[in-house]
Amino acid sequence: MNTTRSAHATAAAATSSSSRLSNNWKYEVFLSSGDDTRTTFTDHLFSALSDAGINTFVDHQLRREEHIQSELDGELEGSRIAVVVFSKRYAESGCCLRELSKIMREGKVVYPIFYDVDPSQVRKQSGSFGEAFRKHEGQEDPNEVEQWRNDLKACADVSGRNLKTTADGYNFKFPLLQNLIACNILYN
Repeated sequence: MNTTRSAHATAAAATSSSSRLSNNWKYEVFLSSGDDTRTTFTDHLFSALSDAGINTFVDHQLRREEHIQSELDGELEGSRIAVVVFSKRYAESGCCLRELSKIMREGKVVYPIFYDVDPSQVRKQSGSFGEAFRKHEGQEDPNEVEQWRNDLKACADVSGRNLKTTADGYNFKFPLLQNLIACNILYN
């Protein structure tokens, strides 16, 4: 990677942060992930975005209480884009799936990252996603489960980033930032 280009991109992100947030956005990025990547890949990604001057929300910033869903909804509404980290255990969490549905209903610009899971597994709800849905179908409202399926398919159809395996996400942070910048997701 060209370190001059990275430094320039980081400097540009830091200097333009206030102008990007002038559109009444509390956060530039809402980072959504499951428990299985929260303390590894997602933490590294959060740090990379923050280090680049990108104001990012991640749900572990909230206190764990009964009303966490309404707090998450508020933070999502105040965010410009959503980066969704799909992992093997993402679909096990009804909270993650509700969050994804909210992201899709809000019409947010979404950037999916497929971390150690193939996009086709998300799209078709196969593999670990299929196993999770078999459990949800017996425990959750059938209409909500159908909505989750549709939202997963729609999000998996969006051009994003497919990571076959990444130990901790550290080596991925700058290519992601450059990809977000190149796609004009953060700077238009």
